[in-house]
Amino acid sequence: MKPDEIHTVFTILREEYKNWKTPAVTIVSQCNGSPFKVLISCIISLRTKDEVTALASSRIFARAQTPEEMAALSPDEISQLIYPAGFYRNKAEQIARLSRRLVDGYAGTVPDCLDELLTFKGVGRKTANLVITLGFGKPGICVDTHVHRICNRLGYIASKSPDETEKLLRSQLPPMYWIGINDVLVAFGQNHCHPVSPFCSSCRLANICDRVDVRVSR
Repeated sequence: MKPDEIHTVFTILREEYKNWKTPAVTIVSQCNGSPFKVLISCIISLRTKDEVTALASSRIFARAQTPEEMAALSPDEISQLIYPAGFYRNKAEQIARLSRRLVDGYAGTVPDCLDELLTFKGVGRKTANLVITLGFGKPGICVDTHVHRICNRLGYIASKSPDETEKLLRSQLPPMYWIGINDVLVAFGQNHCHPVSPFCSSCRLANICDRVDVRVSR
């Protein structure tokens, strides 16, 4: 695709977004979600199906909505609340440790700085950027597997890793799309542009997509 066709991509995907399921972490941010809730929900979501993330997030926030309340729970209690999220025991330990650090070192306030968030054990660029964008509404580019795959599939960029994708997008993607790119591409990837055998025949982007590495489609 041509670089300036990214405007067409976003126009179409925003229209189609209304027909798709909203990503679980986005729902958390829309429902009076604090940066802390976005952070915890994002941790739960790693390697976990969206429907599991949504239910686990609902259960744990019914018990604890702030770092102080979360830090009062034991890792065992947290693990029971977020089960069956992938690696739920490890995530419970991480959530407990992270909450305690927020209480002890940040007066219970999630930092709004990307570099500061990355100092928390287990918080990578994807999670940190999602907290920045969905939690604080500040500019950032959250690159997960869907964003990485689809941007390369479209032919908008050519990268080998999510970190490289983020770097290229920061230099190439118009700032007006930074916050929204994860939301629309995750929904697109989950509902239509699947990793294997995407629905190319019914895709409104078919005439501009380069279909890089697509071997089988529907």
